[in-house]
Amino acid sequence: MDLEKHPAAPAPAPATAAPTELRASDADRDRIAQILGDALAEGRLTAEEHSDRLDTLYAVKTVGELEALVRDLPAPGGVHAPPAYAAPATAPGGPAETIVAVCSSSARKGRWRPGAHTRAISVMGDINIDLTEAVFEQQVTEINVTCVLGNVEVLVPENVTLRGYGSGVLGNFDVRGEGRGETDPQAPVVIVRGFALLGNIEARPKLGARLVDLARKLRKRLDG
Repeated sequence: MDLEKHPAAPAPAPATAAPTELRASDADRDRIAQILGDALAEGRLTAEEHSDRLDTLYAVKTVGELEALVRDLPAPGGVHAPPAYAAPATAPGGPAETIVAVCSSSARKGRWRPGAHTRAISVMGDINIDLTEAVFEQQVTEINVTCVLGNVEVLVPENVTLRGYGSGVLGNFDVRGEGRGETDPQAPVVIVRGFALLGNIEARPKLGARLVDLARKLRKRLDG
């Protein structure tokens, strides 16, 4: 009988997904959205092409699928974008701002600067996010909403593109204004994502409120 001890065979290393197969992060999507916005402002994409690619941007799941959206576009500064999986830890636009209303009310309105990401959490409370006089510093602004037995309202200028992705359970998730012809193709895009449980989430344009100098601001930023 062989009493000699033999070392156990090492366990096989777990398989690692290829970089392009990694799940996309918020920072990955933000960088790709910035490239698409710059391409629109420079005339490389039409408004319809930009809209189609932006819809795809928030529907796909992997880094490789994101890279395919900008494969024919230059990165800011004229150099092709690095792979999306090399994104910095902090997303463009700084950390997300969080707005909370628990059995209370909270609002953001007037001349303020929304970041690339804003979180709104309403539990038996009311939140009003008014972007009609806001100063946009990025092409895409995303608002993530969780609403339980509460109410959240988002107002945007009428020429800003507004998109929504969400649902409600015994509640309401309503984003109006999508597909309207009067949106400015060079204007910022506001994306509202949300979930309402016995609550109400509503996003809509405020008629008469417009951002009028968006194209000039974008050109100045690109030239600077």
